[in-house]
This record gives sequence, C-alpha cells and structure tokens, in this order.
Amino acid sequence: MAWPALDAIWEEDLRSVREDIARIARAVGEYEAVVMMARPEQVDAARRAVGSQVEVIPLTVDDLWARDTVPVFVEEGGKVTGVDLNFNGWGDKQEHKNDGAVGRTLLQKYGIPRNQAPLVAEGGSFETDGEGTLLIAESSIVNDSRNRGKNRDVIEAELKQTLGVEKVVWLAGVRGEDITDAHVDSLVRFTAPRVVLLDRAHPGTPPDSWSRSADQAKSVLSKATDARGRRFEIIDLPQPDLDRITGRGDDFVATYANIYVANGAVFMPLFGDRQADDRARGILREHFPEREVVPVAIDTIASGGGGIHCSTHDQPGQPAA
Repeated sequence: MAWPALDAIWEEDLRSVREDIARIARAVGEYEAVVMMARPEQVDAARRAVGSQVEVIPLTVDDLWARDTVPVFVEEGGKVTGVDLNFNGWGDKQEHKNDGAVGRTLLQKYGIPRNQAPLVAEGGSFETDGEGTLLIAESSIVNDSRNRGKNRDVIEAELKQTLGVEKVVWLAGVRGEDITDAHVDSLVRFTAPRVVLLDRAHPGTPPDSWSRSADQAKSVLSKATDARGRRFEIIDLPQPDLDRITGRGDDFVATYANIYVANGAVFMPLFGDRQADDRARGILREHFPEREVVPVAIDTIASGGGGIHCSTHDQPGQPAA
C-alpha cells in the first residue's frame, strides 16, 4: 500500500483519505502482512496511523494507488518476477514521476527480478483467473496516451508474452470519462476460474455510459470462453442507491466489485446503503465461503475515483530456498 503524500492532489481531503488508507491497512493486517510505502518525512505519521501490525518503509510515492504503481507479480517454475508496467499517470493525466519509479525501486529493495513490460498499463486495468485467462477493457490500454501506434492485436501479443496468459477477453470499457479510462477492477472480477462478479447499476437507475459498459461486458462474457474452453458464470453485483450512500462527489465510485481478496478474508467497501451493503456482503459470502467478508468504510477513497482493490497490491510469497 502507499501513503497519500500530496496536498496538491487531495487538498482538504488529505487527512480523510489517509484515515481511509490506515483503516484498510489495519483491517488487512489482521489477516496478512502489510507493507506501507511512505515518503521518508511522512513515515512517522504513517506509522502512528496504521499501528504496529503494519510495516512502514521509506519510499517516495505521490499517491495511494498501489494497484497501478506496484509491479504485477508473475510466478513461473517456483520463481516470482515483478513486471513493471511503466506507470505514466494513467496516460499523463496527472504527474506521477515518483510513482512511475515505484516498480523499479520496490523490486530492487526486495531483490525480486524485474521484467520491464513492452507496453504501458496499470494493474487495475486487467483481471486474471490464474489459469491463463485475462479480462481487460480496450478503452484503458488500446489508447494513444499509453501505447501510441499499437493496435489491439499487438497489445494482446505483448500481454500474453509478458504475463504468461493464453487468452485475452476484450471488453469495450469507457473512454475519457474517468482518469483510468475504465479499469476492469471496478467492473468485473473473478471469484474462481470461470466465475465472475459483474458490477451493475442500482435497479431503476437511468442508463448511462457506465451501465451500458456493464451491459456490453455481460454480452461479451455470456458468449466467450476462458483459456480452458469453459463458459463464464456471471453473477450480478448491484450497486447501492446513490441517494442512500454516505459518500459524495462527481468521481465517486460506488461499485462493490473493487474488492481485495486476502489470505482468509475479502475486503469490501461499505457505502452506507444498509440494504445494498448487506446484499453485496451476502453475494460475496456465497462466492468466497472459506473467507470472512470484511466491510470497510472508504468514502474519501471512493470520492477520488477508486476503491479497496485500487489501493492495495498483493505479492505472492517467495518459495523457500
């Protein structure tokens, strides 16, 4: 995870977003080891906020979006490699010079081999099942702000080579309406091979570009197969009623799909619509029966356009020597 560093990004919300990040870190720390990256001059404040269960390391970051800045880890033949996706501030929409260096710096610190990807992407832009299937929105990667001059076929070949996947399922996504150009981790998530949760608008909500994107994703997934030729089982995951949630903001992301799956637990956002929160928790319990489902309030993170998955990044354990 990464400690939010800049007043220029969060302005008057910096204190509140740090409280959200600390709340997630403490919750996840009950189940697995958590490392928080923080600017050297902010390490002490971060340590006080997250408590003794969370390790805080000095590493100069700009913002909290560890899912997109930390390398993607690939495991092959008992070896873990970090794939640096060349983070560029979601297509240079924000300046993130320090976050762009996190991949290289973090891998050097932990002695993990680095593979620099031949393309620009973010960890939240795709979803994998661990068995060779990758889901990704075309809007967020076949995009001149990341990969100028590269068409979908070229990018698909590079994803397969870099990540070791065998099949890429392309969704349309939404261009230009949020800073990420529609990351998949707020739309569709695997709960198991072949089984996906799909974000859906609250019943009765007027159609918009996001609900049409979900409709398109459902249409594609209902006809597609995974890398092993299996049809997808699609589970609708309805959003809360925006009139009943406790958070606000034009960029507020009210999706329950942006979960973090940890060792022994699943962390989901708590939005304040009690009926919708309970419904989402029930769906997650059904599909993660061996994990505890832990709700966490993240209104300020959500107001910034992200969620729990966006602000965390898992790393597989290194095999014993």
